[in-house]
Amino acid sequence: MYKGQKVAAVVPAYNESRLIGKTITTMPDFVDLIVVINDCSTDDTSERARAVGDPRVVVIDHVKNTGVGGSIMDGHERALALGADINVVMAGDAQMDPAYLPALLDPICDDGYEFTKANRFFSRTSFADMPAVRMLGSVALSFATKVASGYWNLFDPQNGYTAVSRSALLRLNVAAVARGYEFENDLLIWLNIANARAKDVPIPASYGEEVSTMRIHRVAPRIASLLFRGFWRRMLLKHVLASFSAVALLFFTGLFLILFGGGWGIWVLAETLGPPVATTGSVLLCVGPLLTGIHMLISALTLDIQSTPD
Repeated sequence: MYKGQKVAAVVPAYNESRLIGKTITTMPDFVDLIVVINDCSTDDTSERARAVGDPRVVVIDHVKNTGVGGSIMDGHERALALGADINVVMAGDAQMDPAYLPALLDPICDDGYEFTKANRFFSRTSFADMPAVRMLGSVALSFATKVASGYWNLFDPQNGYTAVSRSALLRLNVAAVARGYEFENDLLIWLNIANARAKDVPIPASYGEEVSTMRIHRVAPRIASLLFRGFWRRMLLKHVLASFSAVALLFFTGLFLILFGGGWGIWVLAETLGPPVATTGSVLLCVGPLLTGIHMLISALTLDIQSTPD
């Protein structure tokens, strides 16, 4: 127990026979459950996990590989069924330092947050040894996730070191959350739709013996597609169907005016190429809606930022 809360560690593991034992043995005593999800590994990950002999360990063996997202969501569901109040994700490769677990748990236990996430980039030296391309990619992905998820207070969305409360998980449509490497981004979108208060926690990265299987050129298009679809889903479910908030009114009106003004401008240009000159009224009918639409979109963005559940 941690401050009266039953804590479960959800441990997704794929071919982690070398490090799964270390992950389990370094788990703090206040962790009540350790749910290891063997995602159809080809090695003896499950056997190594059980061989540790820790009574807190519960092993789930997947007969089909579901991806990291599928493993984590299955682990969350099992932990909830076992009565956990807070679930913390701890990768099976011992990459996540358990010493920082209290930092993730305290905002949930003490301040009423429902989701906390590690952020590797709080320090001024976080980008010091990072290649420029990767640094720009991290910033671009973080900004795109802010826009799509509505969590303008969060950064480093691919960081999987997270803690989530039982109340937030029970409000999620678990079956709809993405199962692949884009899982973290999609989870943020669904959490915002559920209006879960979220907070970043400064935790430095810890890279050890793990070997990443992620391939950026394959993952990036999937994440981009998910963020695009997730943005429209959030706008529809949260700002239209739930309340038809001012964000939706300004956003959709502004978008319509921009499309109208832009379309009218293209038509005027096509009709007045050559001797005919566009009239003042035609120009105003293009510029007026465009400027008004842009102003409305900026206002919608401002209100969306202010409505961040933090």
